Amino acid sequence: MVTMKEIAKQAGVSVSTVSLVLNNRDEGRVRDIVANEVRDIASQLGYRSNPLASSLRTGRTHMLGFISEDVATTPYAGGMILGAQRAAQQLGYMLIVVSTDGPRNEAEEIAALKRYGTDGFLYAKMSNRIVTVPEALKDTPLVLMDATDGTGETASIEPDEFHIGYDATKRLLAAGCERIAYVGAESPIVAERGRMEGYRTALAEAGRSVNERLIVHVGNNEPALAAVNELFDAAQPDGFFCFNDARAWYVYECAARRGLTIGRDISVVGVDNHRVFADTLVPQLTTVELPHFEMGYWAAAKLVSIIEERSLADMDWPDTAAPLPPMNTSTPAAIHCALIEKDSVRK
Repeated sequence: MVTMKEIAKQAGVSVSTVSLVLNNRDEGRVRDIVANEVRDIASQLGYRSNPLASSLRTGRTHMLGFISEDVATTPYAGGMILGAQRAAQQLGYMLIVVSTDGPRNEAEEIAALKRYGTDGFLYAKMSNRIVTVPEALKDTPLVLMDATDGTGETASIEPDEFHIGYDATKRLLAAGCERIAYVGAESPIVAERGRMEGYRTALAEAGRSVNERLIVHVGNNEPALAAVNELFDAAQPDGFFCFNDARAWYVYECAARRGLTIGRDISVVGVDNHRVFADTLVPQLTTVELPHFEMGYWAAAKLVSIIEERSLADMDWPDTAAPLPPMNTSTPAAIHCALIEKDSVRK
Protein backbone atom coordinates (compact mmCIF):
# COMPACT_ATOMS: atom_id res chain seq x y z
CA MET A 1 0.00 0.00 0.00
CA VAL A 2 1.33 3.44 -0.96
CA THR A 3 2.14 5.60 2.06
CA MET A 4 2.36 9.36 2.60
CA LYS A 5 6.05 8.89 3.31
CA GLU A 6 6.61 7.52 -0.21
CA ILE A 7 4.64 10.40 -1.75
CA ALA A 8 6.63 12.92 0.33
CA LYS A 9 9.93 11.41 -0.79
CA GLN A 10 9.02 11.57 -4.49
CA ALA A 11 7.59 15.10 -4.19
CA GLY A 12 10.54 16.36 -2.16
CA VAL A 13 8.35 17.68 0.67
CA SER A 14 7.62 16.74 4.26
CA VAL A 15 5.11 14.09 5.31
CA SER A 16 3.14 16.79 7.14
CA THR A 17 2.79 18.72 3.87
CA VAL A 18 1.48 15.61 2.12
CA SER A 19 -0.95 15.05 5.01
CA LEU A 20 -2.29 18.59 4.74
CA VAL A 21 -2.85 18.23 1.00
CA LEU A 22 -4.41 14.76 1.01
CA ASN A 23 -6.70 15.69 3.89
CA ASN A 24 -7.80 18.88 2.07
CA ARG A 25 -6.34 21.15 4.73
CA ASP A 26 -3.72 22.78 2.51
CA GLU A 27 -5.57 26.02 1.69
CA GLY A 28 -3.45 28.94 2.88
CA ARG A 29 -0.78 26.54 4.18
CA VAL A 30 0.72 24.94 1.08
CA ARG A 31 1.50 26.69 -2.22
CA ASP A 32 -0.91 25.69 -5.00
CA ILE A 33 1.88 24.44 -7.27
CA VAL A 34 3.18 22.15 -4.51
CA ALA A 35 -0.30 20.93 -3.56
CA ASN A 36 -1.10 20.09 -7.18
CA GLU A 37 2.17 18.18 -7.56
CA VAL A 38 1.46 16.17 -4.40
CA ARG A 39 -2.01 15.27 -5.65
CA ASP A 40 -0.63 14.27 -9.07
CA ILE A 41 2.00 12.01 -7.52
CA ALA A 42 -0.54 10.46 -5.14
CA SER A 43 -2.81 9.72 -8.09
CA GLN A 44 0.03 8.25 -10.17
CA LEU A 45 1.09 5.97 -7.31
CA GLY A 46 -2.50 4.86 -6.66
CA TYR A 47 -2.70 6.26 -3.12
CA ARG A 48 -5.86 5.41 -1.19
CA SER A 49 -6.62 6.99 2.16
CA ASN A 50 -7.31 4.83 5.22
CA PRO A 51 -10.69 6.01 6.56
CA LEU A 52 -10.17 4.45 10.00
CA ALA A 53 -6.73 5.98 10.45
CA SER A 54 -8.04 9.31 9.20
CA SER A 55 -10.97 9.29 11.63
CA LEU A 56 -8.68 8.49 14.56
CA ARG A 57 -6.33 11.29 13.55
CA THR A 58 -8.88 14.00 12.77
CA GLY A 59 -11.87 12.99 14.90
CA ARG A 60 -13.96 12.77 11.71
CA THR A 61 -15.57 9.73 10.11
CA HIS A 62 -16.10 11.39 6.71
CA MET A 63 -19.73 10.31 6.77
CA LEU A 64 -22.67 12.62 6.07
CA GLY A 65 -26.26 11.88 7.05
CA PHE A 66 -29.11 12.65 4.63
CA ILE A 67 -32.43 12.97 6.51
CA SER A 68 -35.74 13.28 4.68
CA GLU A 69 -39.38 12.86 5.57
CA ASP A 70 -40.83 12.56 2.09
CA VAL A 71 -38.01 13.06 -0.41
CA ALA A 72 -37.04 9.39 -0.74
CA THR A 73 -40.55 8.43 -1.88
CA THR A 74 -40.85 11.02 -4.65
CA PRO A 75 -39.73 10.97 -8.29
CA TYR A 76 -37.23 13.75 -7.50
CA ALA A 77 -35.31 11.86 -4.81
CA GLY A 78 -32.84 10.41 -7.27
CA GLY A 79 -31.60 13.78 -8.48
CA MET A 80 -31.24 15.27 -5.02
CA ILE A 81 -29.52 12.22 -3.55
CA LEU A 82 -27.30 11.80 -6.62
CA GLY A 83 -26.15 15.42 -6.40
CA ALA A 84 -25.33 15.10 -2.70
CA GLN A 85 -23.60 11.78 -3.24
CA ARG A 86 -21.54 13.14 -6.15
CA ALA A 87 -20.23 16.07 -4.10
CA ALA A 88 -19.63 13.93 -1.02
CA GLN A 89 -17.65 11.39 -3.02
CA GLN A 90 -15.59 14.11 -4.70
CA LEU A 91 -14.70 15.52 -1.29
CA GLY A 92 -13.88 12.16 0.28
CA TYR A 93 -17.10 11.58 2.22
CA MET A 94 -19.73 8.84 2.31
CA LEU A 95 -23.45 9.67 2.26
CA ILE A 96 -25.92 7.70 4.39
CA VAL A 97 -29.59 8.24 3.44
CA VAL A 98 -32.51 7.63 5.80
CA SER A 99 -36.22 8.38 5.32
CA THR A 100 -38.42 9.16 8.31
CA ASP A 101 -42.14 9.09 9.04
CA GLY A 102 -41.99 12.62 10.38
CA PRO A 103 -41.44 13.64 14.02
CA ARG A 104 -42.60 10.20 15.19
CA ASN A 105 -39.30 8.49 14.40
CA GLU A 106 -37.13 11.37 13.18
CA ALA A 107 -35.23 11.70 16.45
CA GLU A 108 -34.53 7.95 16.47
CA GLU A 109 -33.04 8.03 12.97
CA ILE A 110 -30.89 11.05 13.79
CA ALA A 111 -29.65 9.38 16.97
CA ALA A 112 -28.76 6.24 15.01
CA LEU A 113 -26.71 8.26 12.52
CA LYS A 114 -24.97 10.07 15.35
CA ARG A 115 -23.97 6.73 16.85
CA TYR A 116 -22.13 6.02 13.60
CA GLY A 117 -20.28 9.30 14.14
CA THR A 118 -21.62 11.26 11.16
CA ASP A 119 -19.79 14.55 10.79
CA GLY A 120 -22.85 16.53 9.68
CA PHE A 121 -26.36 16.35 8.26
CA LEU A 122 -28.39 17.28 5.22
CA TYR A 123 -32.08 17.80 6.02
CA ALA A 124 -34.33 17.71 2.95
CA LYS A 125 -37.95 18.55 2.19
CA MET A 126 -40.03 18.73 -0.97
CA SER A 127 -42.04 21.69 -2.27
CA ASN A 128 -39.86 24.34 -0.60
CA ARG A 129 -41.17 25.27 2.83
CA ILE A 130 -40.30 26.89 6.17
CA VAL A 131 -39.18 24.27 8.70
CA THR A 132 -38.28 24.08 12.35
CA VAL A 133 -34.91 22.44 12.73
CA PRO A 134 -35.20 19.31 14.92
CA GLU A 135 -33.62 19.72 18.35
CA ALA A 136 -31.41 16.72 17.68
CA LEU A 137 -29.73 18.55 14.76
CA LYS A 138 -29.07 21.88 16.44
CA ASP A 139 -25.69 20.85 17.86
CA THR A 140 -24.14 19.57 14.62
CA PRO A 141 -23.10 20.95 11.19
CA LEU A 142 -26.29 21.16 9.13
CA VAL A 143 -27.54 22.31 5.72
CA LEU A 144 -31.20 22.39 4.65
CA MET A 145 -32.35 21.44 1.15
CA ASP A 146 -35.54 22.76 -0.46
CA ALA A 147 -36.36 24.29 2.90
CA THR A 148 -35.61 27.35 5.01
CA ASP A 149 -35.07 27.57 8.75
CA GLY A 150 -37.72 29.79 10.28
CA THR A 151 -35.03 31.59 12.30
CA GLY A 152 -32.77 32.13 9.27
CA GLU A 153 -29.76 30.78 11.19
CA THR A 154 -29.17 27.53 9.29
CA ALA A 155 -27.46 27.32 5.89
CA SER A 156 -29.97 26.32 3.22
CA ILE A 157 -30.48 25.95 -0.52
CA GLU A 158 -33.71 26.28 -2.48
CA PRO A 159 -35.00 27.02 -6.00
CA ASP A 160 -35.33 30.70 -6.90
CA GLU A 161 -39.12 30.60 -6.71
CA PHE A 162 -39.59 34.22 -7.75
CA HIS A 163 -37.71 33.76 -11.01
CA ILE A 164 -39.57 30.54 -11.76
CA GLY A 165 -42.79 32.56 -11.98
CA TYR A 166 -41.08 35.55 -13.55
CA ASP A 167 -39.30 33.62 -16.32
CA ALA A 168 -42.35 31.48 -17.15
CA THR A 169 -44.59 34.54 -17.45
CA LYS A 170 -42.00 36.44 -19.50
CA ARG A 171 -41.89 33.50 -21.91
CA LEU A 172 -45.66 33.64 -22.34
CA LEU A 173 -45.50 37.40 -22.86
CA ALA A 174 -42.80 36.91 -25.51
CA ALA A 175 -45.13 34.46 -27.26
CA GLY A 176 -47.70 37.24 -27.60
CA CYS A 177 -50.16 35.99 -24.99
CA GLU A 178 -52.63 38.69 -23.92
CA ARG A 179 -54.56 36.96 -21.10
CA ILE A 180 -52.10 34.97 -19.03
CA ALA A 181 -53.63 32.82 -16.31
CA TYR A 182 -51.93 31.44 -13.22
CA VAL A 183 -53.00 27.97 -12.08
CA GLY A 184 -51.53 27.88 -8.59
CA ALA A 185 -51.41 25.59 -5.59
CA GLU A 186 -53.94 25.56 -2.76
CA SER A 187 -51.35 25.62 0.00
CA PRO A 188 -49.63 28.99 0.65
CA ILE A 189 -46.14 27.45 0.88
CA VAL A 190 -42.91 29.31 0.03
CA ALA A 191 -42.94 27.98 -3.55
CA GLU A 192 -46.50 29.17 -4.18
CA ARG A 193 -45.87 32.66 -2.81
CA GLY A 194 -42.63 33.12 -4.73
CA ARG A 195 -43.97 31.91 -8.08
CA MET A 196 -47.08 34.05 -7.71
CA GLU A 197 -44.96 37.12 -6.99
CA GLY A 198 -42.82 36.44 -10.06
CA TYR A 199 -45.95 36.12 -12.21
CA ARG A 200 -47.35 39.43 -10.96
CA THR A 201 -44.02 41.26 -11.34
CA ALA A 202 -43.51 40.11 -14.93
CA LEU A 203 -46.99 41.30 -15.86
CA ALA A 204 -46.47 44.64 -14.13
CA GLU A 205 -43.16 45.22 -15.91
CA ALA A 206 -44.92 44.56 -19.21
CA GLY A 207 -47.50 47.22 -18.37
CA ARG A 208 -50.23 44.64 -17.77
CA SER A 209 -52.64 44.94 -14.88
CA VAL A 210 -53.20 41.71 -12.97
CA ASN A 211 -56.69 40.34 -13.61
CA GLU A 212 -57.69 38.35 -10.53
CA ARG A 213 -60.18 36.40 -12.62
CA LEU A 214 -57.19 34.82 -14.38
CA ILE A 215 -55.85 33.34 -11.12
CA VAL A 216 -57.01 30.07 -9.57
CA HIS A 217 -55.56 28.03 -6.74
CA VAL A 218 -56.35 24.35 -7.05
CA GLY A 219 -55.65 21.05 -5.35
CA ASN A 220 -56.04 17.78 -7.20
CA ASN A 221 -58.43 15.55 -9.11
CA GLU A 222 -62.02 16.52 -10.03
CA PRO A 223 -62.22 19.79 -8.03
CA ALA A 224 -59.04 21.01 -9.72
CA LEU A 225 -60.28 20.04 -13.17
CA ALA A 226 -63.60 21.79 -12.49
CA ALA A 227 -61.82 24.98 -11.39
CA VAL A 228 -59.63 25.09 -14.50
CA ASN A 229 -62.67 24.32 -16.66
CA GLU A 230 -64.46 27.31 -15.15
CA LEU A 231 -61.35 29.47 -15.70
CA PHE A 232 -61.47 28.66 -19.43
CA ASP A 233 -65.12 29.70 -19.71
CA ALA A 234 -65.01 32.75 -17.46
CA ALA A 235 -61.75 34.43 -18.54
CA GLN A 236 -60.76 32.75 -21.83
CA PRO A 237 -56.99 32.79 -21.23
CA ASP A 238 -54.59 32.34 -24.13
CA GLY A 239 -51.59 31.64 -21.91
CA PHE A 240 -51.20 29.55 -18.75
CA PHE A 241 -48.45 29.50 -16.16
CA CYS A 242 -48.98 26.45 -13.95
CA PHE A 243 -47.53 25.91 -10.49
CA ASN A 244 -46.33 22.48 -11.61
CA ASP A 245 -46.58 20.04 -14.50
CA ALA A 246 -49.38 18.11 -12.79
CA ARG A 247 -51.60 21.19 -12.89
CA ALA A 248 -50.69 21.75 -16.52
CA TRP A 249 -52.41 18.44 -17.26
CA TYR A 250 -55.77 20.00 -16.30
CA VAL A 251 -55.14 22.75 -18.84
CA TYR A 252 -54.38 20.15 -21.53
CA GLU A 253 -57.57 18.26 -20.68
CA CYS A 254 -59.77 21.38 -20.79
CA ALA A 255 -58.19 22.51 -24.07
CA ALA A 256 -58.85 19.10 -25.65
CA ARG A 257 -62.51 19.26 -24.63
CA ARG A 258 -62.80 22.56 -26.50
CA GLY A 259 -60.89 21.50 -29.59
CA LEU A 260 -58.03 23.90 -28.82
CA THR A 261 -54.48 23.06 -29.86
CA ILE A 262 -51.74 23.56 -27.27
CA GLY A 263 -48.87 25.56 -28.76
CA ARG A 264 -51.11 27.18 -31.36
CA ASP A 265 -54.40 28.34 -29.81
CA ILE A 266 -53.09 28.56 -26.26
CA SER A 267 -49.63 28.39 -24.66
CA VAL A 268 -48.72 26.57 -21.46
CA VAL A 269 -45.67 26.58 -19.16
CA GLY A 270 -45.32 24.20 -16.22
CA VAL A 271 -42.77 23.63 -13.48
CA ASP A 272 -40.85 20.44 -12.59
CA ASN A 273 -39.87 18.82 -15.90
CA HIS A 274 -41.58 15.80 -14.36
CA ARG A 275 -40.56 12.71 -16.32
CA VAL A 276 -44.06 11.19 -16.39
CA PHE A 277 -45.70 14.32 -17.77
CA ALA A 278 -42.74 15.04 -20.05
CA ASP A 279 -43.20 11.65 -21.69
CA THR A 280 -47.02 11.71 -21.73
CA LEU A 281 -48.29 15.16 -22.70
CA VAL A 282 -48.69 15.98 -26.39
CA PRO A 283 -47.34 18.39 -27.41
CA GLN A 284 -44.45 18.20 -24.98
CA LEU A 285 -44.69 20.71 -22.17
CA THR A 286 -42.40 23.72 -21.92
CA THR A 287 -41.42 23.76 -18.26
CA VAL A 288 -39.06 25.16 -15.64
CA GLU A 289 -36.80 22.39 -14.35
CA LEU A 290 -36.38 22.28 -10.59
CA PRO A 291 -32.69 21.95 -9.61
CA HIS A 292 -32.77 18.77 -7.51
CA PHE A 293 -29.29 17.57 -8.52
CA GLU A 294 -27.91 21.09 -8.06
CA MET A 295 -29.48 21.48 -4.60
CA GLY A 296 -28.07 18.14 -3.48
CA TYR A 297 -24.61 18.87 -4.82
CA TRP A 298 -24.42 22.40 -3.38
CA ALA A 299 -25.78 21.33 0.00
CA ALA A 300 -23.25 18.51 0.43
CA ALA A 301 -20.38 20.78 -0.63
CA LYS A 302 -21.59 23.50 1.74
CA LEU A 303 -21.82 20.99 4.57
CA VAL A 304 -18.24 19.84 4.02
CA SER A 305 -17.09 23.47 3.92
CA ILE A 306 -18.72 24.00 7.32
CA ILE A 307 -17.25 20.80 8.78
CA GLU A 308 -13.73 21.51 7.51
CA GLU A 309 -13.95 25.29 7.91
CA ARG A 310 -12.69 25.99 4.41
CA SER A 311 -14.05 27.74 1.34
CA LEU A 312 -13.71 24.94 -1.26
CA ALA A 313 -12.48 27.62 -3.66
CA ASP A 314 -10.30 25.00 -5.38
CA MET A 315 -13.17 22.57 -6.01
CA ASP A 316 -14.00 21.50 -9.56
CA TRP A 317 -17.71 22.28 -9.98
CA PRO A 318 -19.80 20.16 -12.38
CA ASP A 319 -21.57 21.49 -15.45
CA THR A 320 -25.22 21.78 -14.46
CA ALA A 321 -28.45 22.93 -16.13
CA ALA A 322 -28.73 25.67 -13.50
CA PRO A 323 -25.65 27.60 -12.27
CA LEU A 324 -24.64 26.91 -8.67
CA PRO A 325 -24.42 29.88 -6.28
CA PRO A 326 -21.13 30.61 -4.46
CA MET A 327 -20.49 28.89 -1.13
CA ASN A 328 -20.55 32.24 0.68
CA THR A 329 -24.04 33.17 -0.57
CA SER A 330 -26.27 34.44 2.23
CA THR A 331 -29.01 32.14 3.52
CA PRO A 332 -31.17 31.00 1.90
CA ALA A 333 -29.07 30.42 -1.21
CA ALA A 334 -31.28 30.31 -4.31
CA ILE A 335 -30.70 28.54 -7.62
CA HIS A 336 -31.99 30.25 -10.77
CA CYS A 337 -33.81 27.42 -12.54
CA ALA A 338 -33.57 26.59 -16.23
CA LEU A 339 -36.54 27.06 -18.58
CA ILE A 340 -36.76 23.96 -20.79
CA GLU A 341 -38.18 24.87 -24.19
CA LYS A 342 -40.47 22.25 -25.75
CA ASP A 343 -43.63 22.58 -27.84
CA SER A 344 -46.44 23.96 -25.68
CA VAL A 345 -45.71 27.68 -26.28
CA ARG A 346 -46.32 29.49 -29.54
CA LYS A 347 -43.06 30.15 -31.38
